[in-house]
Amino acid sequence: MMQDSNYPARYWHMIEDGRMQCDLCPRDCRLHEGQRGACFVRMRQGEQMILTTYGRSSGFCIDPIEKKPLNHFYPGSSVLSFGTAGCNLACKFCQNWDISKSRDMDRLMDQACAETIAAEAVKYGCKSVAFTYNDPVIFAEYAMDVADACHALGVQTVAVTAGYLHEQPRREFFARMDAANVDLKAFTEDFYVKHTGSHLQPVLDTLVYLKRETHVWFEITTLLIPGQNDSDPEITAMCDWIMQKLGSDVPLHFSAFHPDYKMTDVAPTPGATLVRARDIALKQGLRYVYTGNVHHQEGDTTFCPNCHAALIVRDWYEIRHYKLSEDGHCPDCGTAVAGRFAAKAGNFGRRRIPIAIGVG
Repeated sequence: MMQDSNYPARYWHMIEDGRMQCDLCPRDCRLHEGQRGACFVRMRQGEQMILTTYGRSSGFCIDPIEKKPLNHFYPGSSVLSFGTAGCNLACKFCQNWDISKSRDMDRLMDQACAETIAAEAVKYGCKSVAFTYNDPVIFAEYAMDVADACHALGVQTVAVTAGYLHEQPRREFFARMDAANVDLKAFTEDFYVKHTGSHLQPVLDTLVYLKRETHVWFEITTLLIPGQNDSDPEITAMCDWIMQKLGSDVPLHFSAFHPDYKMTDVAPTPGATLVRARDIALKQGLRYVYTGNVHHQEGDTTFCPNCHAALIVRDWYEIRHYKLSEDGHCPDCGTAVAGRFAAKAGNFGRRRIPIAIGVG
């Protein structure tokens, strides 16, 4: 049976002045009766906090896993993707602002319980379910329930997130995820404060946590915005930090910005900027560096880090050539490629298939 969308939320406590503090993310919103947090979907109702979007989605779609983007997590497989509404960041350059910044709960037309979503993933042959389009951290209770239902049916789970959350919810949330793509939006505190209304360090903490304390496969995406976070020194510093704290095997995606939301006066990212950033990252020692939102076959291809053979050749989200051995090694030199791989690549291709899921 469908859960009420006003679902009791976790991660809060009362403070001395009578307000309720949300403990989900570093915003630490303090709420009077009836107030909502900055994410808009976590609200105080009497002496409890509720999640107003539990069981409600902005839509369901079957995507290629490479679109998340995840290039080392069962390449070529399909993923059942969905999100809700709202966000706990305030990115001026948001590429999904019509969903993440929505204040219209009526936009959430599709309703489904956790078990229904998991069953639909099996029905459509999806290897995984992705919580995406808006940040799943803000609907953590719903995402975790869906993840439990997915795991009961052998379906993997993926979080596409900015990684902006506190220690306890971070631990409980990622305990239910098999893979994640984390947005590292820049590598300066100034950028995070001015352009996202948040802070850099909690995101770095999430990345270190994922590497050191979990078995979650994760990749990183940085949207390069001309004149804002695309300088050689900043990209070099970011890559140095990734090498030192996370290691050379974490895939890094540089993605192209297009003018949107509150940054329509900034030019699109030139393809040459992504190629330059990729070259810097490779020179700093990162093994798997990709370019996104542009057609650049070299930047789509997975190369052996040892002999540099082209092991997975992609055309946008479609795999044109797959050369990995069954256990994820280069067949030419035997070097292991970091990631999660099946015996052979999937063949879902670049399709995007919207689907309707009924009330469960």
